[in-house]
Amino acid sequence: MSDREVEPFVEVDPTGRFGRYNDLLGSGAVKKVYRAFDQEEGIEVAWNQVKLTNFSEDPVLINRLQSEVQLLRTLKNKYIIVCYSVWRDQERNTLNFITEVCTSGNLRTYRKKHRHVSIKALKKWSKQVLEGLEYLHTHDPCIIHRDLNCSNIFINGNIGQVKIGDLGLAAIVGRSHAAHSIIGTPEYMAPELYEEDYTEMVDIYSFGMCLLEMVTMEIPYSECDSVAKIYKKVTSGVKPRALNLVPDPEVKAFIEKCIAQPRARPSASELLKDPFFSDLIDDETDSTSS
Repeated sequence: MSDREVEPFVEVDPTGRFGRYNDLLGSGAVKKVYRAFDQEEGIEVAWNQVKLTNFSEDPVLINRLQSEVQLLRTLKNKYIIVCYSVWRDQERNTLNFITEVCTSGNLRTYRKKHRHVSIKALKKWSKQVLEGLEYLHTHDPCIIHRDLNCSNIFINGNIGQVKIGDLGLAAIVGRSHAAHSIIGTPEYMAPELYEEDYTEMVDIYSFGMCLLEMVTMEIPYSECDSVAKIYKKVTSGVKPRALNLVPDPEVKAFIEKCIAQPRARPSASELLKDPFFSDLIDDETDSTSS
């Protein structure tokens, strides 16, 4: 094999363990994700790069972001994307972190690719998302994702295993006070997120919207052509049009429970005990419990 055929790394981490390739796996508002390789373990990984210029020159904000990402390394749960390494690159002014990569990408793309999915399969996926949220919300300190949507839930399609990702910008909140700062995807944001006075229950709302998208393959509030219109509907309690497209009354009622007023929303732990999932009990496959 000539050197030409060998794909070169365009960047290597400070330890020399992880090498980044040039091809993008995805990019968001503040983050680019590249394909990369863990030379020590011989596995493909994702190299996440956050440009710190997006966070102004506020050292407090940058340090907070860095500590949030550092916290991710301590999270150990099969429903949460693993974070292997974190470092700040002063020269390029970036924050980099290496995460696990899933075979089939994100749930939004996967669901569009496979249009015929049973309610049972959707229940299996959503149950795993709730398991991940339960872990985050009962963690000390409590971790709020704040930006849960179908593009940052990832899937290993070969075994039907679902994991929550993109936690790099989550809020770390002590038990005593509500989190501050608006960051999120408008279609999925709970009304109280706009008020900047919220708890982990915002993730339950977003989870409800994720399930709605999984069922209808429509992004909630896609009838609105601006963030302002979404904001107006969400804060005045107008439900997304997609809710009328849910044919199964049991599924619709479950989604409505998740997107109710904050105080009426059940916790992840409570939702996991909901009769909605009772038909999965006898059917827990090795794939999700391994």
